[in-house]
Amino acid sequence: MEERARPAGPADLDAVAQLVEACAAELRTERGGALWADRESRALPPGPGLAADLVDPTVRIIVGEVDDLVVGTAVVRCEELRTGDRLAVVTDLYVEPDFRELGVGEAMLGEVVAWAEAQGCIGLDAVALPGMRETKNFFESFGLVARAIVVHRRLGPPGEGSGGGG
Repeated sequence: MEERARPAGPADLDAVAQLVEACAAELRTERGGALWADRESRALPPGPGLAADLVDPTVRIIVGEVDDLVVGTAVVRCEELRTGDRLAVVTDLYVEPDFRELGVGEAMLGEVVAWAEAQGCIGLDAVALPGMRETKNFFESFGLVARAIVVHRRLGPPGEGSGGGG
């Protein structure tokens, strides 16, 4: 099997959209995932937002492949800080479950880091939900460490779609 990562092109948008939807569905079931999905995740359906991201010079969409089959995606965005510095933020990162532990995620995050450095970013942020130790360990293998912890308390009865959030 040959794994690689590369920038996405217009022909990849349908596959990327399916992966983003799969990611949202998987993370929604995790601790804190429902509120993350309702607040921080990409709007669904993701197609229009991804199409706009594809032509935005402050965003890079990357696909991960195994034997030329798209099985993963990563999206990183450069945000300007109040200081004028730039911060890279991973907004989407997902590998299909059957293709995890093959190096696809590593290849994609390597591309993310290289792109962020080329953009002059001072750092890279990403989110790992509580209890997702494998995700946390994956990010730590690239030198990402916690810089903030968000805490939450649910108030009142859960609303339709809120699912709690932690």
